[in-house]
Amino acid sequence: MADKTFYFLTFLTLLFALLVVFSKNPVYSVLYLILTIFCLSGHYLLLNAQFLFAVNIIVYAGAIMVLFLFVIMFLNLREDAEPQKSTASKLAAVVAGGMLLVVMVAALRRVDAGSYNPATYNSQIGLVENLGKVFLGTFCCRLNWLRSCS
Repeated sequence: MADKTFYFLTFLTLLFALLVVFSKNPVYSVLYLILTIFCLSGHYLLLNAQFLFAVNIIVYAGAIMVLFLFVIMFLNLREDAEPQKSTASKLAAVVAGGMLLVVMVAALRRVDAGSYNPATYNSQIGLVENLGKVFLGTFCCRLNWLRSCS
């Protein structure tokens, strides 16, 4: 069941990300970006990282995307007021994008992603309870924030 959910969320994430890039209307592009962030948050839930899920929804989809949408609507972009781009600038953008792709492929070529070992994997690492224990227990005791440390 988790595999099917993962592939479904991956499909939706890629679909909405492509719609962000290829959408002509910037307001629709921001709305598709919000849907992409929701799908990525679903991946955090599958990884059992509830804190990252909540932060992703509240901070990115809630606050930053509202600001993006506000700025785009405030600018009142119209196609007739936009200057036409020359062929040279379009060619320069394609060359710069291609060079960025080459640099990324070269940098990631020899990356060792590691492997999954079920014997040593801790599936409870991303829970909010465990994060709170680490932060309020070990970290605060080192800084002497709490009077009684266990």
